[in-house]
Amino acid sequence: MGTKQLSGIIQKGIGGFYYVEAADAVYECRARGIFRKEKITPVAGDYVRITVQEGSLTDGSVDEILPRKNVLKRPPVANVDQLFVVASLVDPLPNTLLMDKLIGIAERHHIDPVVLVNKCDLEDAGPLCQIYQTAGIPAIAVSAKTGEGIDRVREMLSGKLNVFTGNSGVGKSSILNQLFPRLELPTGDISRKLGRGRHTTRQVELFPLEGGGYLADTPGFSSVDLEKCEVILKDQLPDCFREFGPYLGACQFTSCAHIGEKGCRVKQAVDEGKIHPSRYENYVELYHQVKNIKEWEIR
Repeated sequence: MGTKQLSGIIQKGIGGFYYVEAADAVYECRARGIFRKEKITPVAGDYVRITVQEGSLTDGSVDEILPRKNVLKRPPVANVDQLFVVASLVDPLPNTLLMDKLIGIAERHHIDPVVLVNKCDLEDAGPLCQIYQTAGIPAIAVSAKTGEGIDRVREMLSGKLNVFTGNSGVGKSSILNQLFPRLELPTGDISRKLGRGRHTTRQVELFPLEGGGYLADTPGFSSVDLEKCEVILKDQLPDCFREFGPYLGACQFTSCAHIGEKGCRVKQAVDEGKIHPSRYENYVELYHQVKNIKEWEIR
């Protein structure tokens, strides 16, 4: 029986096996030892070259991982196009500091951030959406309960690899169930009763979308995992706030950290209403959180 080489994308990896979508089929593969030697782990979202047996969907091998445009550590997923940051207006109240850190992580990895403001059936989502729309970040009012905004979100997913994140209780699973009822993700009390969380198998799985693209299901991973594992250094932070872009390099002092120094063009833009105060205040807070971290400490 002969072999053939194919190119595809890893949908999930579990127990040393990788399930690769290629040529309209899914092949079960093992990774070659070279990856262990080079300390590279294939992850969901990786584009790969595989060798498979003619007429068999098992016993394949992952031969090569093609260049990644990005990779997240937790959840482990590569080549992400969009990160949907889910917040809620009530129960819990929005945590804009966490939102801005998650958005910063997306920007750092060249992932397009999108803000979803859930529970707009209970409160006015306008003010929170405006913070991000002013920054040039798409922000959509949605309701997992009524379905408002869900169709618009669905349109944005097409042709892209999408990850959703948000802290506990914001309704991420409820939104995903509205978007894709076939997922049947456990939510709220159901999740707690099933024990989904700390002791659950935590593998990322890509679900193909009807219009092309993928949704990454990330069970057991929370926004806390993402923010703790992706450190943004102080010198990188200004570039993670896209609305700062026109003013970077224009400050009176080249060493300006944009935290209140004399002649800071970023602060001037805040005072002129061009940058939302909430975003700037969170930038300053995040700067103080990371200002003493050195690059060698996170390697």
